[in-house]
Amino acid sequence: MTVLVTGGAGYIGSHAVKLLVQRGYQTVVYDNLIYGHREASLWGDFVEGDLHDTARLVQVLKEHHITDVMHFAAFAYVGESVQDPLKYYANNVAGTLSLLQAMRTVGVQHLIFSSTCAVYGIPQQPVLTEDHPLCPINPYGESKLFVERMLQASATAYGLRWISLRYFNAAGADPEGELGESHDPETHLIPLVLSVASGRRADVAIFGTDYDTPDGTCIRDYIHVNDLADAHILALQGLDTDKAQTAYNLGNGTGYSVRQVIETAAHVTGRSIATQIAPRRPGDPPCLVAAADKIRSALGWQPRYTDLPTIIATAWHWECQRRYG
Repeated sequence: MTVLVTGGAGYIGSHAVKLLVQRGYQTVVYDNLIYGHREASLWGDFVEGDLHDTARLVQVLKEHHITDVMHFAAFAYVGESVQDPLKYYANNVAGTLSLLQAMRTVGVQHLIFSSTCAVYGIPQQPVLTEDHPLCPINPYGESKLFVERMLQASATAYGLRWISLRYFNAAGADPEGELGESHDPETHLIPLVLSVASGRRADVAIFGTDYDTPDGTCIRDYIHVNDLADAHILALQGLDTDKAQTAYNLGNGTGYSVRQVIETAAHVTGRSIATQIAPRRPGDPPCLVAAADKIRSALGWQPRYTDLPTIIATAWHWECQRRYG
């Protein structure tokens, strides 16, 4: 089995590639390196290419005898998607269309899709299950939902076998220290907080303190990147079963506020973390917490890094390596 990993030089994709190789799979990373890092592609073959280049995708699928695709490649900045929505529809939707066309041309029928909890929009219940109404409030979430609908239609029309994994907040880093989170610009809370702890930033912004939450700041469900990677492999193994043709949530089922994350990071690092209060960001729901019972039951997923201090500790190890060597 040879897996094409689009966006495999990015944060989550690179962790998935490492785990795939450890589990005995052949991998080919396909990444345009706009946000990915060539140095993060340490395993398998690497091809620099763009999703919109359908002919190149067809060539890669044929030459490497690809049997399965894990599709991580996407733009993923919520705020930017509000400011420049067409950029997100062009990349996330049209780019996936090109990939599906290439797969259909070659006859590759297996796809694991990197989706998001942003497809749900404003929660109508404390913990989100997969049957929650799909009402995204930003173009990023809309683009991911549209892809899920393309997968459903492609399954009906062409026999595509697919599973969509709806992440909550990916966090943490490879415990062995070989990979970690490095975005430019960085917008994720935990790496921003840790860059303050390490002295690379002066402070971290808290975007909104007037949400309807216990301390007024947004609440999110943080899931370790290695647990995400493990779920992708379980999904890959489930594509030819009755567990496919559906979406699964990936989260730990516990929500932490922005202030709780900052306090936990200060405890883990032993450093004070300066903050500044900023206005709300457009497109941010007040609370997102996952119910992941469906994937636990169907695919046997058992996350290993379930508490916030442990997740932050792996990210701090990565941050210290980058800062201090």
